[in-house]
Amino acid sequence: QVQLVESGGGLVQAGGSLRLSCAASGRTTFSTYPMGWFRQAPGKEQESVATTSWSSGRTYFAYYADSVKGRFTISRDPAKNTVSLQMNSLKPDDTAVYFCAAANRRTKDLLSSRTEYDYWGQGTQVTVTV
Repeated sequence: QVQLVESGGGLVQAGGSLRLSCAASGRTTFSTYPMGWFRQAPGKEQESVATTSWSSGRTYFAYYADSVKGRFTISRDPAKNTVSLQMNSLKPDDTAVYFCAAANRRTKDLLSSRTEYDYWGQGTQVTVTV
């Protein structure tokens, strides 16, 4: 049974940083499966933040939503089956519950739609104050 467990959320002032981590279990490896981060703010639909898909070796393609480009960085540790999201220069608009997601098919395509992911974590709250 695949499980995704997020950690690292919290409360931070605008301009600050947070690092989210997601540990995946239930498979021998997740290294060649797409994984990513989504978020949902109160009263809004869930949106993609950053996703990755395997390229070759330990290299991954990455997709970023326009709203986070240049501020957020997604990374993978294939040996530990983890995906992380480094968030810098945080803004109040980044306040949301952040979810880790993993797809159930191997592909090198970048998957940015929530409908393309099969497994989800429970979410971690990120609150950015002015």
